[in-house]
Amino acid sequence: MSPLPRDEDRVSVAEAVRHTRCTDAPAVLLDVRERHEWDAGHALLSGLVTGAALLTGRGARAVDVEGGARAWAVAGHPVVDVRGNSGSIA
Repeated sequence: MSPLPRDEDRVSVAEAVRHTRCTDAPAVLLDVRERHEWDAGHALLSGLVTGAALLTGRGARAVDVEGGARAWAVAGHPVVDVRGNSGSIA
């Protein structure tokens, strides 16, 4: 698996899935939208929620997923609400 492109600030949903959905994934997908948006529906991932500024301030590389959470859901990837039920993207 290749690492995320070094010269890009954005990746497609397919690239995000490819780089985050396996056991030896080189990347972590974080949802950094507003709390009410996250509560309504977010990608089914680990519970880690933080800001890109915090990560980049500590030397991590942050990229944006093209189309954001809506594109994630449209592509058919799991979205859950704050209770773990099927969610919707606000």
